[in-house]
Amino acid sequence: MAKRAGGKSSGKPGQAIDGKLRILICNDDGIDAPGIKVLERIARTLSSDVWVVAPDSEQSAVSHSLTLRRPLRIRKISSRRFAIDGTPTDSVVIALNHIIKDKRPGLLLSGVNRGANLGDDIPYSGTVAATMEGTLLGIPSIAMSQVFRHPHPLKWATAEKHAPTLIRDLLAVGWAKDVLLNINFPDVVAPQVNGVEITRQGRRTLGDLLVDERSDARGVPYYWIGYRRHLGGCAKGSDFAAIADGKISVTPLQFDRSHAATHRSLRAALK
Repeated sequence: MAKRAGGKSSGKPGQAIDGKLRILICNDDGIDAPGIKVLERIARTLSSDVWVVAPDSEQSAVSHSLTLRRPLRIRKISSRRFAIDGTPTDSVVIALNHIIKDKRPGLLLSGVNRGANLGDDIPYSGTVAATMEGTLLGIPSIAMSQVFRHPHPLKWATAEKHAPTLIRDLLAVGWAKDVLLNINFPDVVAPQVNGVEITRQGRRTLGDLLVDERSDARGVPYYWIGYRRHLGGCAKGSDFAAIADGKISVTPLQFDRSHAATHRSLRAALK
C-alpha cells in the first residue's frame, strides 16, 4: 500500500489483532446486501470470532435513529448471524445488550456501504450511525463505504483487498475513545489505489437533495426525496479530494459539535 498522508496519532494506545478479537459487524443496506458479505470476509481475515447483527432490510439515510414506539424482533439466520427488524442503531444496541452480552466486542465494523459516505452525506448515514453507537458504548468503531459512480460497476474487490491491512494499521496506532473512523474506498480497481490519506469531512458546493412531485392513480400528489450525487468542491485535504485522487479516505469523526469560536464570542457578549 502506498505511503499515507496527513494526520497524527491521538496518543491512545493501539491494539494488536491476535485472531481472538471479537468483531461485531453491522450495516444499513440490510443483512442480505453484497457489502456486508464483503465485510464478513474482511473481518474473518482478522479474527475467528465474528458476529453479524444487521437490519433485515435496507435502512439507508436513517441516521442515528432508535426505534422506541414498537417492539423489535430478532431473526436468527445462523449461529452468529442475526437480522433485526429495525435500524442500524437498534441492531448494535440489541447485539450488545442481548445477543453477545456475554463478551463485548473489541471492534465494531459497519458496511461495506454501497456508495460513498462523504462530506454532507455523513449525518444521514446509517452506516456511520452504527459506529456512532458503538463509539458511545466504548467500542473502537470503523465505518466503511465503497464509492462508485453510475454507470460504473461496484468495485467491491477494492475494499476487500485494502481493508484488512488498513484496519490492522489503524488498530495498532489507536485513536481517542470519543472518535470513530469513516473510511471510503475510491472507485478504482484495487491495484490502482493511490495510497491512504487522513482527511477532513468535506462540504459540497451545492445542495444535492431533490423533491420529485408525482401523482398516483387517483390524481393525489406524492413526493420522492432523492439525491443528485457529485463529488463537491474537493477542497485540499478533504474526503472528497482524496477520493477524486484515487486514494482511500480515512476521516476521524467526533461527537462534540460545539463551535469553539461562537462559544467564545457569545460568552464574551453575554457576560
